[in-house]
Amino acid sequence: MRNSASGPGLTVRAAAPRDLDALAALHSGARARYFRGRLPDALLDTPAERARSRETWQQALACPETTVLCAERSGAPVGVAAYRPGKDVPPGGVELSQLHVDPAHWRTGVGSALHDACVSAWHTAGHATARLQVYWHNRRARDFYARHGWRPDEGRRPAPDDTHIGLALTLAPGAR
Repeated sequence: MRNSASGPGLTVRAAAPRDLDALAALHSGARARYFRGRLPDALLDTPAERARSRETWQQALACPETTVLCAERSGAPVGVAAYRPGKDVPPGGVELSQLHVDPAHWRTGVGSALHDACVSAWHTAGHATARLQVYWHNRRARDFYARHGWRPDEGRRPAPDDTHIGLALTLAPGAR
């Protein structure tokens, strides 16, 4: 898969093992940005956090059930998305487990290009529903998903002390 995406020099392609370090760094940077003010800065960029991020992406790239997409601009990774059949998703559904954009590329179409590539692949695979979890305090991400048609997941009510909310996207048959 190699799709032209929005913006100059932006493409979305299947991620490869050679992307591991760049994807882990991108994820850590995006995570630090949306947690800033919620966690002490000293916890956001530690060797342990970087190692955890790298391990997460190493596992995702190695898992045959997980699809990892990389958005790149001028040859450099600027966004990443991962999805898989979800264990808490009804039959025919898929779970968007990760979607991160390098903060320097926020609001440049990278997230939308990754999202569109995911939705296109889900339609091709015949999925009827997509689900995801998003941190409740991450208003920017929640607004992004709302603009792309995601709605609160009525089948997954958060616990009172939960840090995430569930969102669902109904995938119309034949739509792209």
